[in-house]
Amino acid sequence: MIRYAMEKDIPKIGDLLAQVCLVHHKGRPDIFNIGRKYSDEELLRLIVNPERPILVSVDEEDRVMGYCFCIFQQHVGNSVMSDIKTLYIDDLCVDEELRGKHIGKELYEAAVKLAKDSGCYNLTLNVWSCNSSAIRFYEAQGLVPQKIGMEMIL
Repeated sequence: MIRYAMEKDIPKIGDLLAQVCLVHHKGRPDIFNIGRKYSDEELLRLIVNPERPILVSVDEEDRVMGYCFCIFQQHVGNSVMSDIKTLYIDDLCVDEELRGKHIGKELYEAAVKLAKDSGCYNLTLNVWSCNSSAIRFYEAQGLVPQKIGMEMIL
C-alpha cells in the first residue's frame, strides 16, 4: 500500500536515507559523505509540507518498505522558463533487503498519479551516472534524459 508519510515513519525513513547516501558515497566518495540527507527535525517539517509530499510504501503491518520524496515546482513569471507545474522526484528508495519486489515501481507509479492528479505537465528527477541500477530502473519506467550535467575534476 502507498500512503503519505507520517511522523511515526521517521526512524525507518532515516534508515533508508542512510542507505541512499551509502550508495552515492560508494559511487562518488569525492562528493558524498556517509550520513543522511535530512535530519529527523527536517523530516518532520517535510512531512507536513504539502508542496513536498513524501509517499511511502508499507507492508500489511504498516512498516515502511520504501519512500518517494517529491517536490512541486513551478516557475511563475520567469522570463525564460514556461509556467508549467512539475513534480520533481527528489529521492526514491526501497529498502535494500526488499528490492526486486516491484516496490519501487509502485512508488514511482504513485508519484505519476500524484503528478497527474495535481495538474502537473511533467515529472522529473536527477540520477547520478554512477548509479547504473537506478538509471536502468528509471529507463524501464519510460523516463528519458531531459538534460545532462557534466563536470571536469580539477
